[in-house]
Formats: sequence, structure tokens, C-alpha cells
Amino acid sequence: MAAEKAEMDALKKECDGLRAQIEAARKAVNDSSMTSASGGVAAVGRVQLKLRKTLKGHLAKIYAMHWSADSRSMVSASQDGKLLVWDCFTGNKMVAVPLKSAWVMSVAFAPSGNLVASGGLDNMCTVYNIKAASPKTLRELDAHTGYLSCCRFLSDTEILTASGDTTCCLWDLETGKQKVIFTNHIGDCMSLALSSDMNTFISGACDSLAKLWDLREGACKQTFSGHTSDINAISYFPSGNAIITGSDDCSCKMYDLRADQEVSNYQDTSLNAGVTSLALSNSGRLIFAGYDDFNCHIWDSLKGEKVGVLSGHDNRVSCTGVPEDGMGVCTGSWDSFLKLWN
Repeated sequence: MAAEKAEMDALKKECDGLRAQIEAARKAVNDSSMTSASGGVAAVGRVQLKLRKTLKGHLAKIYAMHWSADSRSMVSASQDGKLLVWDCFTGNKMVAVPLKSAWVMSVAFAPSGNLVASGGLDNMCTVYNIKAASPKTLRELDAHTGYLSCCRFLSDTEILTASGDTTCCLWDLETGKQKVIFTNHIGDCMSLALSSDMNTFISGACDSLAKLWDLREGACKQTFSGHTSDINAISYFPSGNAIITGSDDCSCKMYDLRADQEVSNYQDTSLNAGVTSLALSNSGRLIFAGYDDFNCHIWDSLKGEKVGVLSGHDNRVSCTGVPEDGMGVCTGSWDSFLKLWN
């Protein structure tokens, strides 16, 4: 027993030493701050978006939304037990998908626009074909041992899921089986985002770490620390060279993949609310972050300043999304409404 303890202590010491070495190497290349590097860039000014539409139809808290690749349709998931597919130009509902389990936490639109997927406290990712005469359940992906917190399609044949069992998983929709299981987080995995080339993805978890994974190798390639609480939201910067995270510690951070470290922190001392969701403008200059204070705050990603706020919801903003054409932003809330702004 004593020998084991001594070995554990030695290993712990070695880990701490390696951690210190990594930190030192990161510090050595950290020659400038984002704010000083962007000093010469013109300020964005005050960003004031108009509320264009309020989409009404859900009867309970909205937990998730996702834009279709056509930038016109959008799917939302609510704990009224429905997925609704909206035409955001007209504000009409196109499809209503009844769910077996109302405790839904995540929803995704396939790039083709043919399929949507959702999941939640049923520990399952259910894929529906919405192009059928009535929405049909295509697959029930059932292997996670914890709630399903996030899902994203790669194509009509592959989907990636994140779960409260700390793992992420790549599924083959034709067989309904797991292809790759990604294990490295030590807390509930809360969110994931796919890179534009579909070769890598990033995840944020309750261990307050963000990780970069290679889909081809099934391995964790980079780990980013710095947050002091759960990471609820994560997104790639449009260039693919950086990632943005949002956390319960009331801050968003930008990590650069090439510098392998945090390059910017977005935090307002007067804003004492956790970040629930985030989305970036197409240029990456603006970060739309949903908070527990019922607002969606807009940050200038370069200068680290707050440049606007979208207020109109009467409860927590639970999801935010910018469509592929970048022509606006949608916020969904526990007040059961979705709002479109631009």
C-alpha cells in the first residue's frame, strides 16, 4: 500500500512538472496580447440590431435551435415535447415532430436538409426524416450512459454526439452503431462544434476544459484550460484557427489552436450571469453570447469589448445561432419564443 502511494505521489509530481513545462513553453511564445495586436483596427462602434420576427408556437422552455444549410429553415426543440421546423422568411411552421421524451436538450439539422436529430435526458439521439409525408423516426442511437447534450451531423450517414457520460461519439446512421468513441474529458460533455472540413471537432465540458479532437484518428489533440466552471458552449472561429468558449464562470474565451493557448477573455465585471450559448458572425468579429440574465450580449472578438445587447426575452436565453449566409442571428429562450434579429 505504501509503495503504491509513493508511486502515485511520484507520478503526481511528474504530472505537475510536465504541466509547468507546458505552461513555460506557452509563455515563451506568448509575445503579444490580442488587444495590443488589434490596436490599429478600427472600432466596430455600437452594434444595434432590430428585432425582425418573434416565432411563437412552442408551449414550454426552448432548449436548442439549429439553422439549416439553406439559411432559411431552422429547427427548434422545446420541452413541450416538440421539434418545430420553421420557415424563417415567413415565420410559418413547416413540420412538427412529436418526441417520445419531452426532456430534450439538443437538436441538429443535417446539411442536406432531409434529417433532424434530437436528444436529451433519454440518453438517446433520435434521427427523424422530415421530408417524408409525416416525420418518420429513422434511427434511435442508444449507447450513451448519460444525457445527450449536443449532436451535429457530418452528413446523412454520420452524426456526432456529446453526452453527460463524459464521452463524444461518432455514429454510422446506416447501421445505427458507434464508429468511434472519444474519451478524455473528466466531466459531463456539454457542447461540440465541427470544423468546416469535417476532419476535427471541438468539445467543451463540465471539467472546465475545451478539447480539440481528430475524427480520423479518434484522438484528443489539444486541451485548453483557463475557465473556472463548466463550459456550456463552444464554436470555431470562421478561419478555423481559433475557438471561442462560453462558461458558467460568466466569461467567454478565445483560444488559438496554433498558439495552443488562450488569447482573449470576454468578461464584464458587472455582468454576473453564466454563458449558455454562443454564435459568431461570419467574419468572426462579433460574438453573440446568450446569458442567464435573459439577454444576448454582443462582443467585439478583437478588442474584447462589449458592443451591444439583444434584449427582449423574459427568461434565460438558452440558444443562439447565426445562419450560414450570416444575415442575422436567432435567439431562443426559456420564455418559449425564438427571436430573429439583424
